[in-house]
Amino acid sequence: MNVSTVRPGPQPDEVARVTSTAAELLEVLWGRASTAPASASQLRVLLILEHHEGINLRTLADSLASTPPSTSRLCDRLQATGFVERVVSPSDRREVRLRLSDRGRTFLEDLRRRRQRELEAVLDVMPAAKRAALLEGLEAFCDAAAGQIHHEADSDIRSA
Repeated sequence: MNVSTVRPGPQPDEVARVTSTAAELLEVLWGRASTAPASASQLRVLLILEHHEGINLRTLADSLASTPPSTSRLCDRLQATGFVERVVSPSDRREVRLRLSDRGRTFLEDLRRRRQRELEAVLDVMPAAKRAALLEGLEAFCDAAAGQIHHEADSDIRSA
């Protein structure tokens, strides 16, 4: 009878450490695909609006862990660049809803294409089996993270 030692799977803290390092390297790679004319904070606003079309300013501020005045200034600048539109709520004329403009959507699509090119250059030098393992792990991570983020966002929206 053979007794084999089974190494337990990697612990969350080990995976978190490596994931943090990977995220930092992604930031460097993505820095090559400039986000101009949007700052990092403005990019976060665009990404939130992309997934939560028509949210109000207070909900957006909560999502950013910011104050409504600071968030309003961010949106002012994004509106000036043509990336965000403010629309009066049909149910309450005192409430303003925020949404991405067509120009904002085009900007995000272009940014994603440029970022993808940077990633493809790195992935191209990885062995195919490692790319497959990375893909499987990242798909599981994305599912878990998206579920958690959407659950939290839905809770925030319901409490607003």
